[in-house]
Amino acid sequence: MNKISIKITNNTSIVKFELEDFITRNQNFEFKNIDETQNSPLAKQLFFLPFVKTVYVSGNFIAIEKFSIVEWEDVQDDVAMQIEDFIAKGGKIILEETTTKKNPVTIYAESTPNPAVTKFVANKKLTNIAVECKNIDETKASPLAKDLFSFPFVKEVFIDENYISITKYDIAEWNDITLELRTFLKQYLEQTDLVVDESLIEKTDNFKIKQDEFFDNLDVTSQEIINILEEYVKPAVQSDGGNITFNSYDETTNVVKVTLQGACSGCPSSTFTLKNGIENMLREMLKNNTIIVEAMNG
Repeated sequence: MNKISIKITNNTSIVKFELEDFITRNQNFEFKNIDETQNSPLAKQLFFLPFVKTVYVSGNFIAIEKFSIVEWEDVQDDVAMQIEDFIAKGGKIILEETTTKKNPVTIYAESTPNPAVTKFVANKKLTNIAVECKNIDETKASPLAKDLFSFPFVKEVFIDENYISITKYDIAEWNDITLELRTFLKQYLEQTDLVVDESLIEKTDNFKIKQDEFFDNLDVTSQEIINILEEYVKPAVQSDGGNITFNSYDETTNVVKVTLQGACSGCPSSTFTLKNGIENMLREMLKNNTIIVEAMNG
């Protein structure tokens, strides 16, 4: 049986139900009501639960947004069992024929630990190389980022993999602007595939650090640090709309320098918590209690 893991999200209305195997690759599906579930027998069944508001299917998880008539802690175990039972009986999550069709773009908004940042997840790959734009002058490689800066409340834009993290100014509240940004991003991505022109990305130090030749020339400890960051830290950071890159390791002082981007950047409490977490992990996994992590904003 495909075991379901329950994952709490930053949005109290949404819970993720993760599977051991991928449901779909490079595609997301969003179902807002039972009439939209022709391509998903599982989503159709879930909508018979009176508290289900929206069903998302992406990667290896099913995310469900509920109405406020129940609390997740009262029903999440039953929902997980229902999904497990559905799959065990041979039920289809997504009909195979739908994967060959071109799907409309969907945008899934998630809050992040940084209250100034919201993560907008798309159902398509946006870039192979992360791009961070602190202002409109840094948008040469991303026409999407440039257009986003036309909104007066947009302060910074970070694009990576299949998501866009947007930092806002305090002049606006997320409740007032999230729908507007979701609509804009959906329309933009439906009209063009050009989100980031990777040939125009400036070859910064962070860019060079990602290259294989840089890794091969590092000392063994630095390579171990990078592998730990990539395997254990980066996935969690990316799920919160951010990114982390290795900068350097000093064998004499045992100082590890990393750069934080996206939602992890610019929030003192998030930076402090993440820095301490990385520091403790590296000390334990490298058996070196003298390691110090210095986290810098991108």
